[in-house]
Amino acid sequence: MKQLLLSVHDVTPHHFERLKAIHAFLQDLGVGPRYAMLVVPDFWRQWPLEEHSDFASWIRDRANEGVEMILHGFTHRDETSHPSAFKSWKARTLTAREGEFYGLSRDQAQERLENGIKVLRQACALEVQGFVAPAWLYSDGTRDALGALGFRFAEDHWHVWSPARQATLCRGPVISYASRSESRIRSSLFWSKLADRLLRPLPVLRLAIHPHDLDSQRLVEEIRRTISRQQQRRNLCRYAELAA
Repeated sequence: MKQLLLSVHDVTPHHFERLKAIHAFLQDLGVGPRYAMLVVPDFWRQWPLEEHSDFASWIRDRANEGVEMILHGFTHRDETSHPSAFKSWKARTLTAREGEFYGLSRDQAQERLENGIKVLRQACALEVQGFVAPAWLYSDGTRDALGALGFRFAEDHWHVWSPARQATLCRGPVISYASRSESRIRSSLFWSKLADRLLRPLPVLRLAIHPHDLDSQRLVEEIRRTISRQQQRRNLCRYAELAA
């Protein structure tokens, strides 16, 4: 049977209430622990996991239930100066200055990755195998660093791959949503409905939920419809299962 990869992005104390609501929402849909949480160690340098023990405990409880935990950047904030006009435009347009790993050198990326691993281990008792860059944006240096550190899987807009093995695990665009403006909400609804038809042949379908998706009831209902329909056609799976 075809598979569905379901992920919740921007897992940080800043979004604690929204994340609890998303978890409850997924349980109502019968997802159980068969989804991934993408954890940010120090969101925007204002929400370090080490200083929020209640949130860290909640994350650890979800992991013990079987929710897959994935490193998601370190600060989720783009603090680099991009060398080309195109990269600068892409960083501004595709994300609200949150493409943290888009302009990093290999050494810079490796340092942040190692720090992220350390924080998740010490604050939440988590050992991570995978990484997803904020906004799905990677520099070449980041890709090299992921391979050097032996990450089993990583994900961008168009595919999931194994940096350790240099192998593609699945292909196809991710379904995600945006609530920052009315036009983004409308385009998200359009893409979600179109993807339901266009992406049906894919062996693995990816769907990503962000905390601010809950700000729009129209997006909530579309996400509910999409997950419910896909569960009739696909089995929920984990990233690590693709990398096994």
